[in-house]
Amino acid sequence: MEENCSPKEICDKYHEIHKVVYKWFDISFDEFGRTSSPQQTEICQSIFHKLLDNNWLSEKTMQQLYCDTCQRFLADRLVEGTCPTLDCNYESARGDQCEKCGKLLNPTELIDPKCKVCQRTPHICDTDHLFLELPLLRKKLEDYIDTMLITGSWSQNAIQATHAWLKEGLKPRCITRDLKWGVPVPHEKYKDKVFYVWFDAPIGYISITACYTLEWEKWWKNPENVELYQFMGKDNVPFHTVMFPSTLIGTGEKWTMMKTISVTEYLNYETGKFSKTKGVGVFGNDAMDTNIPTEVWRYYLLTNRPEVSDTLFTWSDLQAKLNSELLNNLGNFVNRVLSFIAKPEGAGYNSIVPDAPDAEAHNLTKDLGEKVGQLVGQYLDAMEKVKLKQGLRTAMNISSEGNAYLQESQFWKLYQEDPSSCAIVIKTSAGLVYLLATLLEPFMPSFSIEVLRQLNLSPKTYLSFSNEKGETDDTKKPWNFLPSGHSISKPEPLFKELTNEDVEYFRMRFAGSQADRKVKAEADAKKIAEQLKSTNITEANAKKQQCKPEGSPKAKPTKTEIPITKLDIRVGLIKKVQKHPDADSLYVEEIDVGEESTRTVVSGLVKYIPLEEMQNRKVCVLCNLKPATMRGIKSHAMVLAASSDDHSKVEIIDPPASAAVGERVTFSGYYGEPDSIINAKSKVWEKVQVDMHTDAELVACYKDVPFMTSAGVCKVSSIANGRIR
Repeated sequence: MEENCSPKEICDKYHEIHKVVYKWFDISFDEFGRTSSPQQTEICQSIFHKLLDNNWLSEKTMQQLYCDTCQRFLADRLVEGTCPTLDCNYESARGDQCEKCGKLLNPTELIDPKCKVCQRTPHICDTDHLFLELPLLRKKLEDYIDTMLITGSWSQNAIQATHAWLKEGLKPRCITRDLKWGVPVPHEKYKDKVFYVWFDAPIGYISITACYTLEWEKWWKNPENVELYQFMGKDNVPFHTVMFPSTLIGTGEKWTMMKTISVTEYLNYETGKFSKTKGVGVFGNDAMDTNIPTEVWRYYLLTNRPEVSDTLFTWSDLQAKLNSELLNNLGNFVNRVLSFIAKPEGAGYNSIVPDAPDAEAHNLTKDLGEKVGQLVGQYLDAMEKVKLKQGLRTAMNISSEGNAYLQESQFWKLYQEDPSSCAIVIKTSAGLVYLLATLLEPFMPSFSIEVLRQLNLSPKTYLSFSNEKGETDDTKKPWNFLPSGHSISKPEPLFKELTNEDVEYFRMRFAGSQADRKVKAEADAKKIAEQLKSTNITEANAKKQQCKPEGSPKAKPTKTEIPITKLDIRVGLIKKVQKHPDADSLYVEEIDVGEESTRTVVSGLVKYIPLEEMQNRKVCVLCNLKPATMRGIKSHAMVLAASSDDHSKVEIIDPPASAAVGERVTFSGYYGEPDSIINAKSKVWEKVQVDMHTDAELVACYKDVPFMTSAGVCKVSSIANGRIR
């Protein structure tokens, strides 16, 4: 109505828009269909007739909202009002469901309903409709649910939503509507009505398969040989675990029923919810216009997949994950390995994968193989259980192990001093590159295709993880993944840094109303970029920068923010630890921070962390505090830890296991060199420390920017929203 189009024209328009967006996102379909096909009408009406014949349908007179101004019965989504659910009271609940509490509604249940078209109050009229008798199907439905939620490993949120529906008590569900657009009801009395969308839409899974192949029943009526997996947001769960299964059960036919359901919570945007109508958030077509590559979007959305609880999309978090995890971890590992192989003879291997006999006798490589084998096993287990975020995290851990392996091997020295060991390290690392291209293909297919191109392998040439017996022992031998003598192509960087200026630009661009966004993007882009340049705080201008209120040239300068870059925070390794001889609450540690000798550090952690957990542990160390004597022993640095609000619990901030000792911890968007010694009089540490905390994901942050190393972010074990001291 808003676009002055027919329903068919609207569907045609958005079907094409969605198709383009999905293609850009590397989402592929055997058949990208729709529910306005002849096959949908035929199958939907056939299922209806079987339900009618089996007496699972009833006729009832129901009250429905009618708008005198628009002269029509109002579709569920053309009605908005206040949710009637106790303690909810959401004022913009739709006629079919409250998106705040998730409760399914009938339009007549809304408090103070309004027609969305004219904003007038509709009145209730009687109208006859057909209902699916869910109470009569309850026993058969519960038998199905009880079996499948165990064998199919349903996600916990799917189980909770389904049980909540059952506990509330199943009611007959209306399956017809007073509309013109939809599948016609094949019944003389109801020939002017269509099927309710949530009755016929799931049947679209079947009809779209029928559009793809005439043999669709081999998939949909073959439960012994076909497993059905479904993915959706939490608000659609009851339609797929109660309504759709009940519909299929009621036909009395042998349908392939859903085995596994993977349900996500909400992904929120910056400070609130994504909203198309309010123009808040970045949507599929917007992502295409950002020039941020597809694989980056896919990686970020999948690492942030709200599998257990709501998660938050923020531009700074996307920046951190791109720069730290994709660029500095994954991209760095792949490029480092392939670039070394590509170097001419005398400096590298002239683009030829070297021979590596006796790799299993090389202890560092054998240890790596064991770790990789375990991680591949964990990856396969996670993917089988549809733990997608865990599978992705496990694959990235292999990249971190690869970086640590390269660093520990010091292959650049081995090339001259021990050529045979260097060849083992490089051939093994090249095998890991091939392995990563395979493991990450479901998550970032365009990344995998590009890595295979650089490896000079045809697209879709992926590793197999198991032999004829289903054993995966071969994954413990990454040196065998690529043959000796294989020639690689020219290596190229895989990822590009996202700058602080980019983040601010996108944050401003995707806020506000849809009507304003295009104008804002075009008219303000240049202005925003200039403002960002002038306000970007770096070490070079931090001391100079003074802000004056407009029109007040003699105003006193405002206080300049002390940049986090003044702190020299490094990855350290505790080489030795013992209790302080004169203080029961203090440890004395010798910590390697990448210098010629270790530093002596005194820490008040005895009460919180056992001695055995301190030994050989990687920690974040503040290295440029002025040395201080504590009970007779001079401390030359400080171990960073997070504490709970009441200080009853304290945990060390852990860098990634593969982070290099001595590496400086960085903060995306903040640049500059640290002071040699922090000025105690200026209270630099005290002023910066107030903005240091752990977030809900247990990541150590300065403001909203994670503590980053080339191997990933620094975290704590369990203290969320704690203070870093």
